[in-house]
Amino acid sequence: MNNLTIDLALQPSVLDAWHVALGATAAIAILLTLIFMLAWLAARSRAKHVAQPQIKVVEKVVEVEKIVEVSKPAVAPEPIILKEASSDAALQLLAILQKEARFLDFIQEDMTAYSDADIGAAARIVHQGCTKAIQEHFVVEPVSTLTEGAPIVLQDGFDAAAYRLIGNISGSAPFNGTLVHRGWRIAQVKLPQLTQTHDAHIIAAAEVEL
Repeated sequence: MNNLTIDLALQPSVLDAWHVALGATAAIAILLTLIFMLAWLAARSRAKHVAQPQIKVVEKVVEVEKIVEVSKPAVAPEPIILKEASSDAALQLLAILQKEARFLDFIQEDMTAYSDADIGAAARIVHQGCTKAIQEHFVVEPVSTLTEGAPIVLQDGFDAAAYRLIGNISGSAPFNGTLVHRGWRIAQVKLPQLTQTHDAHIIAAAEVEL
């Protein structure tokens, strides 16, 4: 029988090579695992960076919508429509004053060539004619029935169109003052009706003597 001879000097070198191979395999596995984890973390980080701007854009859009809602202009108030005055009535009154008092003749005349006595005499005639015209076509009454110079109290909410404050105005109503002028209001107008063909701009026709 042959004797089995084992060289014990060879065993350590074989074991070292096997351990080296095993260690290398483990190191490669660990390295691959680390690479995979780093790649996964990098991909997740990129996903966060990509998603974050989308959230910010949505927030900005919402903020813009809120600003637009707040900055909506208020409904503009309706414009004030002024009542247009008819010129025909004013021209008609001027024609009546011219007819009854020669009003335009008096106004258009150059008074520098006349004496005060002549002007006074002409003014009397004009005054009489104007009084007649006004009394025939208008009903005139005072705004205040008090005597001029009498004390008067204007309460809160008084008609500012009928009573005009003058002098030292301060504070708020009631106002205690003195009636300086009673004022005038027209209670009724009695102007004659005009025909469709009447030219109201002709205040007085030119007179031609034959």
